[in-house]
Amino acid sequence: MSPFRLPLFRLLAINVAIGTAAALLMLAGLMWLNPLGLRDLILADRAGAVAAGLLLFGLVVTFGSTAMGSAIMMLGARESGGDSTRNHARGDTSESEAILVRVR
Repeated sequence: MSPFRLPLFRLLAINVAIGTAAALLMLAGLMWLNPLGLRDLILADRAGAVAAGLLLFGLVVTFGSTAMGSAIMMLGARESGGDSTRNHARGDTSESEAILVRVR
């Protein structure tokens, strides 16, 4: 059985691919804009490819985990047909129930 047949694995793989694309776009933007001479530093170094690779790795970890985490957190909202945080902000507490708690 292929791991891509599992819905959770497929969800995570798609979102890590989205995060990787965002990381590549961010690296390209950083190289194009050259903030604080970053591009010049990377291109002037003998091991510039290593520096760019480490920067890309950090960006992939950051953007990939952000995309996967947000997809996982939205799973409950997709199943219930709406955004649960919006319903809570409006005061819609139809899914919750008050519980009496005694404190000593």
